[in-house]
Amino acid sequence: MRIPHHYNGPAMNLSILQKTRYQYQPKLPPAVRGTVADIGIELGEPTEALSDRQELTSLFSNTYGKPIATLTPSADGGADRGRKRTVGVILSGGQAPGGHNVIAGIFDALKGANPESTLLGFLGGPGGLVDDRKMEITSELIDEYRNTGGFDIIGSGRTKIETDEQFAAARKTCLDNAVDALVVIGGDDSNTNAALLAEYFAANGDGIQVIGVPKTIDGDLKNEFIETSFGFDTACKTYSELIGNIERDANSAKKYWHFIKLMGRSASHIALECALQTQPNVCIVSEEVQQKKQTLGQIVDSIVQIVVARAERGDNFGVVLVPEGLIEFIPEVGTLIHELNDILAEHAEYFGSLHTFEDQSEWVNKNLSRDSSYVFSSLPSTIQRQLLMDRDPHGNVQVSRIETEKLLIEMVEDRLRELKTEGAYSGSFSWQHHFFGYEGRCAFPSNFDADYTYSLGYTAFLLIANGLTGYISSVRNMSRPADEWVAGGIPLTMMMNMEQRHGKRKPVIRKALVELDGAPFQEFLRYRDEWATETAYTFPGAIQYFGPSEVCDQPTMTLLLEQGQSRD
Repeated sequence: MRIPHHYNGPAMNLSILQKTRYQYQPKLPPAVRGTVADIGIELGEPTEALSDRQELTSLFSNTYGKPIATLTPSADGGADRGRKRTVGVILSGGQAPGGHNVIAGIFDALKGANPESTLLGFLGGPGGLVDDRKMEITSELIDEYRNTGGFDIIGSGRTKIETDEQFAAARKTCLDNAVDALVVIGGDDSNTNAALLAEYFAANGDGIQVIGVPKTIDGDLKNEFIETSFGFDTACKTYSELIGNIERDANSAKKYWHFIKLMGRSASHIALECALQTQPNVCIVSEEVQQKKQTLGQIVDSIVQIVVARAERGDNFGVVLVPEGLIEFIPEVGTLIHELNDILAEHAEYFGSLHTFEDQSEWVNKNLSRDSSYVFSSLPSTIQRQLLMDRDPHGNVQVSRIETEKLLIEMVEDRLRELKTEGAYSGSFSWQHHFFGYEGRCAFPSNFDADYTYSLGYTAFLLIANGLTGYISSVRNMSRPADEWVAGGIPLTMMMNMEQRHGKRKPVIRKALVELDGAPFQEFLRYRDEWATETAYTFPGAIQYFGPSEVCDQPTMTLLLEQGQSRD
């Protein structure tokens, strides 16, 4: 076994699993298994955006309305598909398991088409493109990262290319390096950036193609044609293993309520998938909270009722799953956060000049509406401070830093204390809190994600080889074995609408939230009351890489249910 260059010690510094995973051969959809010259595309009818079509047509006059593309064997030989190319790749945003395999798929398809072609990795995310920081990805380098987690091969970043100067710098980098095409691996905001770059290059007549790849463990970049974003499968299996371990501990010790916050800034897909895998006593789904217009007090009361009911059975323990983005979906708190985002974006310089929390909170209170000022004042000071922390690069509150699970614990504990005084509760309530986030973002990809990401990268290059730009790589029919997967590309503008960002309307890819009438949530609803009072925990265990396909290659329950299959 050759030692990767980033390890300086002896071979024992590599785990046995890492050595073995280097040898794994990802499975590909049948349409992309031939030589690149023999793989063409079938184009459907022109497409439309989700909404705001007139505005988007104006903004994307060169790339709007492209047809859906499906890769298919082609008899014409496609001589141009094998020409020498330079392709650049960017990892953008937070990490997700399988990113290295996307790059491996691009590399293998690119070199398979023409061994003299070059793959450049731009370092540290989109900022590397703007600043022309790059490295060539060679066969020796890519072999060190196949089937492994992380984004450390070239690093990632959250720079958003949005100013005229940034677009011009990105263009200069591409022209200076004779880049024929870019592949942007990222979530909804990153792929929105990919769409803007594709339009910019097309408007300038540069011939530089741009293809996106759907990445995010949150699972909120999906639609009919993007069935799941990569990394969701691995992250949910990782978190579910941890939750199952905690459930077994809770049922063994029988003395703690565990409140577990899970990643998922804008959607509850992770929490819902983990609930389907582990059957906790409580799983809050933010989208349901929003639809029912539940207040923070009502959410607390619903948890309290379950704690009391279990105490009456002698079970003073339990597990509560809390989605990371919950606080934004509580109507009165969500309104407050939207006001804060707009106020702090508009007055960022002045707000930054206020050096104490007291001065900041006083100024904010004066600028909020009456209702939001009341909500802000009623929150514990720790939560107030977290709401006023630095915004993310897109101008939004960093909800992962808001300790919602602790807020719920504090409020549940207060309410139980009142009930005990009233004689309505005689149990005990001890608690532990957890946040499972970073534990899942760089995990060894599951077989499913290793196969999916390699297929996405391979497909991305095939879209380039067939002359497309402004598309996102797509692999469909994924609840079935890889032999039945369908590969192609979806126009990025098809997934877009206009939203308010930094106080202005901007084009963005719409986030896919949990559909309350969808099969995954309806399955959860079917069993929720039973899981609340019973101790019905299930224990998924660690991700398996070797063994029967039904153990090693199984997709998420969300994907199975969405495509009409049983989770059993």
